Amino acid sequence: MTAASSARLILTRLHEVMASRAQPQRKLDQVVEIIGESLDSEVCSIYLLREGALELFATRGLNPDAVHVTRLAVGEGLVGTIAANVEMLNLAEAASHPDFAYRPETGEDRFHSFAGVPIIHRARAIGALVVQHADPRRYEDIEIEALQTTAMVLSELIAHAGLVDDEHALENDGGPRILPGLTLVKGLASGFAVFHQPRITIDQVVADDIEAERQRVYRAFDKMREQIEHMASQAEFGVGGEHDEVLETYKMFAYDEGWGRRINEAIDNGLTAEAAIERVQQRTRMRMRQIDDPLLADRMHDLEDLSNRLLRIVSGQLGTAATQGLRRDTILIARNLGPAELLEYDRRRLKGVVLQEGSLTAHVVIVARAMGVPVLGRCEGIMRQVSDGDELLLDADKGVVTLRPSQAMAEVFDTRFAKSRERQAAYAEMRDLEPVTRCGTRIQVMINAGLRDDISMLAMTGADGVGLFRTEFQFLVSATLPQRERQTRLYRDVLEAAGDKPVTFRTVDIGGDKAVPYLTSEALEREENPAMGWRALRLALDRGGLLKAQARSLLEASAGRSLNVMFPMVSEPWEFDAAKAVFEDQLAYLRTRRKQLPEAIRYGAMLEVPALAEVLEQLEGRLSFLSVGTNDLTQFLFAADRANPKLAERYDWLSPAILRFLDRIAKGLAGTQIDLGVCGEMGGRRLEALALLGIGYRRLSITPAAVGPIKELVRKVDLGELSAAMAEWLRRPPPSMRVALGEWAEARGIDSE
Repeated sequence: MTAASSARLILTRLHEVMASRAQPQRKLDQVVEIIGESLDSEVCSIYLLREGALELFATRGLNPDAVHVTRLAVGEGLVGTIAANVEMLNLAEAASHPDFAYRPETGEDRFHSFAGVPIIHRARAIGALVVQHADPRRYEDIEIEALQTTAMVLSELIAHAGLVDDEHALENDGGPRILPGLTLVKGLASGFAVFHQPRITIDQVVADDIEAERQRVYRAFDKMREQIEHMASQAEFGVGGEHDEVLETYKMFAYDEGWGRRINEAIDNGLTAEAAIERVQQRTRMRMRQIDDPLLADRMHDLEDLSNRLLRIVSGQLGTAATQGLRRDTILIARNLGPAELLEYDRRRLKGVVLQEGSLTAHVVIVARAMGVPVLGRCEGIMRQVSDGDELLLDADKGVVTLRPSQAMAEVFDTRFAKSRERQAAYAEMRDLEPVTRCGTRIQVMINAGLRDDISMLAMTGADGVGLFRTEFQFLVSATLPQRERQTRLYRDVLEAAGDKPVTFRTVDIGGDKAVPYLTSEALEREENPAMGWRALRLALDRGGLLKAQARSLLEASAGRSLNVMFPMVSEPWEFDAAKAVFEDQLAYLRTRRKQLPEAIRYGAMLEVPALAEVLEQLEGRLSFLSVGTNDLTQFLFAADRANPKLAERYDWLSPAILRFLDRIAKGLAGTQIDLGVCGEMGGRRLEALALLGIGYRRLSITPAAVGPIKELVRKVDLGELSAAMAEWLRRPPPSMRVALGEWAEARGIDSE
């Protein structure tokens, strides 16, 4: 008997049990017998989530007196681990696992092998299906597949029979609730909750005609691909931009043969088209939980987005909230959202998005930023705790969403929203005012950018130019290494959009925690400290062709203009010289081809690695400008991962240690021809910007949203007075530099928030 026919036989027997009129307990007792016999396993058990614990509900092989007696907390023992992590376990020796917990009342001490899979309902574990055997052995893949398919069949029966906790009823009590999340796109918004995707009910799991199910899937794939092609052609952001690249990557998954093959294999096992798609989707979710690389995880999210679309087509349950139309101001709720699906929404009604998952590198963030829609991600529990039509207040600036706010909460939010709009209007009025201090010193205030669309913020904010254009984004959203011609087109478009304002291009900063799948396996190896690993200039110098192509693209794009190019993560002078040599070689090559060349080239470096500060004098005469990258520099100085919330309080830009370090850099470059500035979040915070101005920094490159507030701040400062205060504080640090600087600002009518 083949693996597929064996799986179909199991499904057929299960289907007969489910169709019977027996009580749920009797059905589950029969299920464990069927699975135990089919897999020749001495033990088969079902644990269900009841009153917050996993209760042994049915068993073949364990002590029957333990049924409804043995209970394990979520996370306790092997069964609790399966439920907590929503992942399967397959162990030749159960007792060797660190989470093993022995329960003597079950009589399981003579069983060595163990395999278990979560029973999943609406993306959460509601129980576990477990098999055990006396002889130590790992279960075969086909056996695990049978368990997972059985668990899927069981999930609807268990949920509909009311055998497990109703998590939504427990958590959604109808009252106000504040949920934290990760800010993906900043902004404030209010509206009513609308679920992006209504739940699709799978009525039939076992296929009557396998070939008919296969044809249904083929037709659904054809229709889905037509939809994706149509959306790509209708994208509203123009041709040739990063959004096109995002959609191209999205299309790549729509035509992925491996995905279709896995669905077909599930149909071969006896599942209907809907159940097969859901089965593969569950497997994808489990893989996503195991992926640490954010870029690869985001691409798995794209695949899940397409799975949802395919499931809606094949089931005939078409229509998301987008196709049904938004009728009022809406905060969209979703587990995850693909970039193409966001484009389907009416921008006049869509005020914000809250995702249960999501990350800063997610493709949907690119589109949302371009649409001006605030997005909150990693909002755990949002899918369970909110109901359709609930009033929501989204504060993506602070990283929270308020569900069903009280009148007092709504009034506070409305006041803050109004003040925010007033401030934005006031800052907008400063667009044409120069950031000149009270003592007459002109400060350069520039923006950080990474998208072609970001360049429009120059005119909107009145910034002096782009102090940092992150070129890596084009590499991160591409399925393959971007062609040199495509790079050239992007850089030329950016320069043309900037007009006579300068743009500083940072060469590609990928690798480490910004892994791209088209690099060799060596590049994709897990690094224990990716921020300090094989990334940025280190990777670019190792991959000479990569930097060579980028150098040629930047030089050709800058023909007839000035080119400002900056190398990231320079540790020693030889790295800067090696990178500069690549550009000079390409310049010489273009000269021999009689190509038009840039009018001037300024070479700069980012000071992120503290070691570079000790050898800056060696670069005098070769280095035109230096930008201090405060984000990485600070985490290196403090040995504190800036992404680790446990270390957040130790990551303080107003610590005397970091300010003294920055002060020493500024003093060391005083009197040289090296132009000094800061790139990073530090320069965009008012109190931190005051400190930087006080120790001699005269160029700040910050987020566009911070330009207005920083320009307003600059115009209130007397540098002589501020510098004297900073010098004294650095010589004799106060108990809190933050408090001292805040009090100094308040005494002079300067708002430090």
